[in-house]
Amino acid sequence: MMTAANSTPNATPGATGLLGLRDVAEALESWHAEASPDSYGRLESAFGSVIASSGLRGGHLHLNAAPVAEVELRAGSLVDQGAETAGLRTYELRFGDRVLGTLQLDAASNAVVSVDECARGLEIVIGSAWSRARAGQASRELAALDSATRGIAGVLDLDRVLQLITDRVRELAHAQYAALGIVDQEGGIERFITSGITRAERERIGAPPRGLGLLGVIARQSHPVRIHDIATDPRRNGTPSNHPPMHTLLGVPIGVKGRSIGRLYLTNKQPSGDFTADDERLVEMFALHAGIAIENARLHEQVQRLAIVDERERIGRDLHDGIIQSIYAVGLSLEDVPDLMEDEPEVAKARVERAIDSLDQSIRDIRNFIFGLRPELLEQAGLVGGLAALADEFRVNSMVDIDLDTSAVEDLDLPPDVTGQLLSIAREALSNIARHSKGTRGTVEVESRRGHVKMVVSDNGVGFDAEVPRSAGHQGLVNMRARVASIGGSLEVDSHPGRGTRIIVEVTRRDLPGGEATDRGEE
Repeated sequence: MMTAANSTPNATPGATGLLGLRDVAEALESWHAEASPDSYGRLESAFGSVIASSGLRGGHLHLNAAPVAEVELRAGSLVDQGAETAGLRTYELRFGDRVLGTLQLDAASNAVVSVDECARGLEIVIGSAWSRARAGQASRELAALDSATRGIAGVLDLDRVLQLITDRVRELAHAQYAALGIVDQEGGIERFITSGITRAERERIGAPPRGLGLLGVIARQSHPVRIHDIATDPRRNGTPSNHPPMHTLLGVPIGVKGRSIGRLYLTNKQPSGDFTADDERLVEMFALHAGIAIENARLHEQVQRLAIVDERERIGRDLHDGIIQSIYAVGLSLEDVPDLMEDEPEVAKARVERAIDSLDQSIRDIRNFIFGLRPELLEQAGLVGGLAALADEFRVNSMVDIDLDTSAVEDLDLPPDVTGQLLSIAREALSNIARHSKGTRGTVEVESRRGHVKMVVSDNGVGFDAEVPRSAGHQGLVNMRARVASIGGSLEVDSHPGRGTRIIVEVTRRDLPGGEATDRGEE
């Protein structure tokens, strides 16, 4: 086989006009835009004109240059496929290292141009048409890839992102069906998500594949796999009844940090034909983003689970520190009441009355605790509204009168995490007033200016020596210090026996309004 010379479109100025190749170029554009009988007729006519105007007896062109649709053209003496001619010359048409098709020309002694020159001109025109088609396809592929990756980026629900990946890759590769198989450590398929098959069709097919046949073999490969017809592949392990017919297949691995986590399966290339190397390349690029999206969703789920565990532990500490201990103490105080009822009924009566009071207090503590967990505190005009609701609830459930002073608040717009922690600290401090202070009045004061927030919770109770370490069972102050530290603030406890207690919380952060200026010491 003789190969025509590789040339650029500018190598033979004017040749396309002299030979009528310009009509071939225009006809190829029409054929690429829409492979219809009309565009085929136009292309066939232009090719025949080139053969006739060159003085050649005949020509046969087989163009297989995707994304230009495959086409076969015959003219002159080579219209009859069985014809034999002594002047037949065969060429392999190329653009760079890409083979675009084959060309056969039947030479004649009185040709206007040489056979080689005619072949060279056709190669230039066909190469130019293929280059423009490939550039347009690449542009569309990049746009589709960008759209597909944007569609899965930022989705943190694992089930949703797996389905989105499967739907997007089916559209991207122009496949009738797509599936995403998540593999376990042994390479078996543990989850199988599909696209292009309805729920009813899935139910009729039955259980998802376990990776015993062809899909499992492909899942254990570390490189892409393209198969012309999976129905005849010897590695297949049968097809379930009611399974839709599938033939062409493209399998591409999904990996994260050097380990395989799954495989994308595309079947039945649309509108027809096999999956190409370009399809493989495009899906491989998408698989990189898919792996990151899956890993992000998995990490998000782990963080959510850890957050739930942390919150459960915090609630357990809070309950154990106050409410559970109070109820346990009531139980201990009632253990000898049956004996006292006979010997010292008045003492027993007083013991029961104190127990009832203690249980009432525990009930109020539980109501306050539940109230502190309610998210609507964050929704009532932020910190100020939340403190107002907390104070109202506290007044109802305790014998302590609470005053709220927010007159010094200016431009308060806190991040939700800061608001939530300040409300939790206020709830803890008010709970301590009710349980330990023996006071009759409490005050919550808040002031804010240029990113600096100060909250003071005080009471007129008995106070305590803040220098003396608290027992292990008292977690209130420990919890408050942990909350303040989590938002970059400070906590001061000002308390002395007989003089009440003041809990002082201050927060100055760069992400609060004006916080950056405050950190620099500017006014």
